Amino acid sequence: MANLWSGRFSKSMADFTQDYNESLSFDHVLYRYSILGSLAHVTMLYKQDIIDKKTYEEISRGLKIVRERLDKNEIELDIANEDIMMLIEAQLIEEIGEAGKALHTARSRNDQNALDETLFLRQSVVNTLGKLTDLLNVLLKKAKEENHKIMPGFTHLQHAQPITCGYYYMAHFQGLKRDCDKLLELYKRLSENPLGACAMAGTTLPTDRFITTELLGFDKPTENAMDTVASRDNFVEYLYIAALTMTHLSSFAEEITIFNSQEFSFIEIGDEFCTGSSIMPQKKNPDLAELARGKVGRTIGNLVNILTVLKGTILTFNKDYQEDKEALFDSIHTLDRTIYVFARMIEASHFKEEVLKKQVEKGFIEATDIAEFLVKNKIPFREAHKIVGGLVKYCENNNKEFKDINKEDLKNIDFPVELEDLSQFKVEESIKERDSYGGTAFKEVERQIDYGQKVLSELEEKINKINQKLDKVYKQFD
Repeated sequence: MANLWSGRFSKSMADFTQDYNESLSFDHVLYRYSILGSLAHVTMLYKQDIIDKKTYEEISRGLKIVRERLDKNEIELDIANEDIMMLIEAQLIEEIGEAGKALHTARSRNDQNALDETLFLRQSVVNTLGKLTDLLNVLLKKAKEENHKIMPGFTHLQHAQPITCGYYYMAHFQGLKRDCDKLLELYKRLSENPLGACAMAGTTLPTDRFITTELLGFDKPTENAMDTVASRDNFVEYLYIAALTMTHLSSFAEEITIFNSQEFSFIEIGDEFCTGSSIMPQKKNPDLAELARGKVGRTIGNLVNILTVLKGTILTFNKDYQEDKEALFDSIHTLDRTIYVFARMIEASHFKEEVLKKQVEKGFIEATDIAEFLVKNKIPFREAHKIVGGLVKYCENNNKEFKDINKEDLKNIDFPVELEDLSQFKVEESIKERDSYGGTAFKEVERQIDYGQKVLSELEEKINKINQKLDKVYKQFD
C-alpha cells in the first residue's frame, strides 16, 4: 500500500522501517479527537469558500462513518498508514472517493498532530481533575470521621508532637489540592488552538483560524506557527504534574505501608486492598499501597524521557516528537488508575485508636509543650529548650517518663518553675492548645475541613463548567 505522501518516492519503505517509523499502534487512541479536529477544519474550509458545499457535506458524512467504524473496531490498524491521521484520511478517501482528497487542504500533520494531542490532553486534564476531586472528598470524609483520634506526628521518623488523624488527612489534602490548581493552570494553556499553523509557516490559502478556535472551544489561536509546531511545553507540564502528584501519592503510600506494619500497627487496611502470601498463611500484605508507591517511577521516567527528547531538537518539527505520545499516554493512565485505587483504599482503611493511645505516651512527645510553658513564664525559648532537653536526659537516665516525674525530680534538675509534677502536660491538652492558624487543635482542624469543603466545592464547580463547554463542542459534531 502506497503512503499518501509517496508521490516523490521511487521505492516504498521496507517492512522493518515501517515498523520502526509507525505510531499507529499507540496513537490510534487519538482517533476521536483527530476526527473532531477534521470536522472543524472542513467546516472552516467551507465557510471560507476554499471547498464547495457538496465536498464539505461529503467529507463530514464520511468522517462520521469512519469514526463509527473505528468505534466498533471495524478498521484494521495497518501500520502502512503510519499514524492515525493518515489512517483516517485513507479510510475517508476509500469511503467517499475524490472528495476526501480535499480534507488535508491548508493543513499539515504537524499542526494536526499538535491539535489532536491538545484536544486529547485537554479532556485528560479534566478527567484527572475528576479523579483528584474524588480523592479529596474521601480525605475530607476521613478527616471528619477520625479527627477525634490522636496520633504521633513524626520528624525523622521519630515521635515529634501529637496531632489528630484529621489533621494528618488534611495535610495530604493540601498537597493534592495544589496538584488540582496546577492542572487548572495547565488547562488555561491548553485553550490555544494549534490548528492552522500548518507545516510551520501558515498558509497562502484564505483560512480563518478563529472559526476553528470557536468550533473547538478554544479561547484563541496560537500566536506563532513555528512555535506551535515545535512546542511540547503543555505535554511536558502534564508529565511534570503527573510525576509530582504520583510523588505525593507515593509518600502517602509509604506512610500507609509503614503504619500498617506490625511494628507500628497504626492503621487497618481493608482486606480487598491487600494480598496474601503463597507460602506464609498469616500474611496480609499492603500490595496496593506498595504498587502506588512503586508506580511513581514510571511517571518520573516519562518526564525525564520527553525532556531528553526535546533538549537537542531545533525549530520546527522533528520526528523525535513522536516519542511524546507513549510517555504521555502512560502517565495519564498510570496517574488516573492510581488516584482511583488510592481513594478506594483510604475509604476502606481506619486508624486504630487504642494502639494510637499507647503510642502517644512514648517518645516524650509533650516536650515542646513544656518548653512553651516555660516561655509563658518569661524564660527565653533557647534556655527553655535546654532545660527541657536536660529533663528528657534525666528521664532517660532514671528510666522514667514525664508522667513519673515528681516535685523532687524537678528540684534535682533545677526546673525554674515550681510544680508538683508534670501531670498538666497531657496529650489531649496539647492538642487543644495548638490552636494557631493551621495547627492541629480539634477546632482548628474543623475549620480546615470546612475551608477544604469550600475549596472543593469551588473546584467541582469549575470542572462542571469546563465539562459543559466541552460537551457542547462534542455534540455539535455528533
